Amino acid sequence: MLLEYIRRQRRTGLFLASCAAIFAAVVALYGYPAAAVGYAALLCAALGLAVFAAGYAGFARRHRELRRLLDAVNETVLPLPPARGMLEEDYQALLRAVCGHRARLLARSEARRQELLEDYTLWAHQIKTPIAAGRLLLQSGGEPDREALAAELLKIEEYVQMALSYLRLDSESTDYVLRRCDLDEVVRGALRRYARLFILKKLTLDFRETHRTVLTDEKWLGFVIGQLLSNAVKYTPEGGRVRIYPDGETLVIADSGIGIRSEDLPRIFEKGFTGCNGREDRRATGMGLYLCRRVLTGLGHGITVSSRPGEGTIVRLLLHDGRLETE
Repeated sequence: MLLEYIRRQRRTGLFLASCAAIFAAVVALYGYPAAAVGYAALLCAALGLAVFAAGYAGFARRHRELRRLLDAVNETVLPLPPARGMLEEDYQALLRAVCGHRARLLARSEARRQELLEDYTLWAHQIKTPIAAGRLLLQSGGEPDREALAAELLKIEEYVQMALSYLRLDSESTDYVLRRCDLDEVVRGALRRYARLFILKKLTLDFRETHRTVLTDEKWLGFVIGQLLSNAVKYTPEGGRVRIYPDGETLVIADSGIGIRSEDLPRIFEKGFTGCNGREDRRATGMGLYLCRRVLTGLGHGITVSSRPGEGTIVRLLLHDGRLETE
């Protein structure tokens, strides 16, 4: 530590040595007695040593304080020593601002980590259901029901796609690719994916073509329509009906399912909200409609839901594209 302090004070030492050399040269030119000069030099040296010792003591004390602060770097508020001067006050204010910002980032990161842990714990619990159902189909003996097994695999694929979409939406940048798309082809693609579920539940499908092109991301819009069809199949009793038809700029997906209670409607787009239907159907994650609204908002589209218990649910996708421009 002493060598470090000497190194830091080398410029001051060189300056004082230069002054002493000039002083000695001037004294020699004027012929002053050497004893008087030596006595003055001795007094200056003694004073210099005292100043050096005091400076070194202060340097050592500040070094110990900084080491103590380093040991307490993980604390929310650093125990800073009293500032000595305006510049130290500025440095300490800057340090407090940095520590406060770091604490906020840590709190936000921990909250996000806890949120992800809860979401994926629920996701892992939900995906066990189709996995267990598929295992039972394989262990039932004889030739497994291929259609039923394919339906369970489709549910697993749906859960995986939902998790991947959730991660993409929470990333710093999305992979939206906006272009003019044939809306009917997007709907048909989603219907092909869920055709097995329609067949297994003997649901009637009434699809009226829109004959429209929309400026959107075909993949993400297909994901939204797929989620809505999945909900329609899930909550529509066997033998029910699902209708898809245009209404002006709106694409309507209506089912004859169990419906949604009026007290649940204002919250259906909240993340993790399952409502009364979700408590009855343990497969509900409360993520589907939340992701749908986030995707549609990013694409400049809109979504509304109306429903009555026992009378089905009507979902309207407002696919206007006036706010979007292609690149």
